[in-house]
Amino acid sequence: MYRILLILLVGMLGVLVLVIAVSFFSNLQFNKNVDKEVKEFFSGVENKGGIIQRADLEGLPPVVQKWMEQSQVVGKERIAAVRLKQKVSMRLKEGGPWMPADVQQYFRVDEPGFIWQVKVDMAPLLYFAGKDKYEEGRGHMLIRFLSLVKVADATGKEIDQGAMLRYLAESVWLPTAALSNYIKWEEMDANSARATMTYGGITVSGVFTFNQKGEVVNFVAQRYGDFNGQYLMKTWVVNMKEHKHFNGIRIPSVGEVIWRLETGDYNWYQFEIKDIEYNKPAVY
Repeated sequence: MYRILLILLVGMLGVLVLVIAVSFFSNLQFNKNVDKEVKEFFSGVENKGGIIQRADLEGLPPVVQKWMEQSQVVGKERIAAVRLKQKVSMRLKEGGPWMPADVQQYFRVDEPGFIWQVKVDMAPLLYFAGKDKYEEGRGHMLIRFLSLVKVADATGKEIDQGAMLRYLAESVWLPTAALSNYIKWEEMDANSARATMTYGGITVSGVFTFNQKGEVVNFVAQRYGDFNGQYLMKTWVVNMKEHKHFNGIRIPSVGEVIWRLETGDYNWYQFEIKDIEYNKPAVY
């Protein structure tokens, strides 16, 4: 009996080592594929916009002009490309456990898009790797358990709309994107403005709210989300709680993402920006 148990134990350990090894190399390949996509994503990026002048802000709602000035982009080079790192906590369902995650994200502004790469630690030795992409007006979400088993591979009009809204909300990290010709602004009141983005035949909009300093503190929009296997339009909220300077530009650094549901607010994503680079040659 002891010998049989020992053989079973050795066999289980062998299987575990094999799974860990396969997962390790699969994760390397996953990262390698994303790196290749990032290189292609940034190919051809050029910054033709020059230096931001105060005259460039004319025509924007006063609160948006105040935000631009508070972000300290006037007198600086237009942002063409960005890479950033986030420290994240997220959960997959209401009442579910919070899981730590590391995020790297890449943006380009001339042809608006992003690549968001995440590794989420579910438990010791258990994780999933994900990629959310918005490019040429289309979205694509890919998630693999242990970088091996495909959990999600989503495309379609709802994904396109959600990815585009995400780009619009996250433009707060690349403030000069607000001056792009694909974004139009409408004053709502002294502390808020509606941004409407049109690109690739799709239009989305959301409302940014600002505090008295001109810092952006909130974004609200109607966005498609996957709820129990069904895409539904719900109120999507990004709250921004702290602001910091990164490379001379002041941006929101800490925040949370919430779905407003019939059952109450579902807070599912909490982030902190750890590092950000603008227009670095190495990015391209």
